[in-house]
Amino acid sequence: MEKRDQLYEGKAKVLFSTDDENCLIQYFKDDATAFNGVKKGTIADKGVLNNLISARLMFLLETVGIPVHFIKRLNDREQLVRRVEIVPVEVVVRNRVAGSMAKRLGIKEGVVLPRPVVEFYLKSDELDDPLITLDHIDVFNWASHEEVELMIEMAHRVNDVLLGYYANIGIHLVDYKLEFGRLNSDMDTLVLADEISPDSCRLWDMKTGKKLDKDRFRRDLGGVEEAYQEIVDRMGVSE
Repeated sequence: MEKRDQLYEGKAKVLFSTDDENCLIQYFKDDATAFNGVKKGTIADKGVLNNLISARLMFLLETVGIPVHFIKRLNDREQLVRRVEIVPVEVVVRNRVAGSMAKRLGIKEGVVLPRPVVEFYLKSDELDDPLITLDHIDVFNWASHEEVELMIEMAHRVNDVLLGYYANIGIHLVDYKLEFGRLNSDMDTLVLADEISPDSCRLWDMKTGKKLDKDRFRRDLGGVEEAYQEIVDRMGVSE
């Protein structure tokens, strides 16, 4: 697969075209941001670690029938992925109260929810990714009714798989963000896109409650690189 022009650079990844119009190369950076780019820094080898973690989880989800944009990991920092048009709606799944939910509702972090909660946010750094409702999605035509139903269904399926996966390695999956895209080769087909990593998930050690995710960067807790490496080690992923 021939790597060609840079198409897009985001906070954590860069996308390049290839000689196949339906495939892209996704490059993982070490750059770290929080609060939609207000706080910036670098986490040593974050791109390498997130590439390993996301590749393993995307492969796992695909094996249980969840369609994903991931095709294969190419090297330390790059993946071959299917080209998609990203739906401008971020889907957040919460199993415990944390982060913005705790702040918004005045509930202590760590409270276990009686069932997973699915929230929607408009994908917009300029607007600080505001929380939106199903009516907003419908009225502004950010996604069709059928796509929203499918995103909710897939989010719950992803949650079932990842809750069990992380529990087996002693980690609470607190919450996480998912993004979906319409395949360039078939715009009627919706797939899971972007990445699943400690950048987009809250992961807490079951015994100690230690945070093993980007909250260590957001909250100046230190040990960020070590936390990401611990996730890799527990997952048993390597070269």
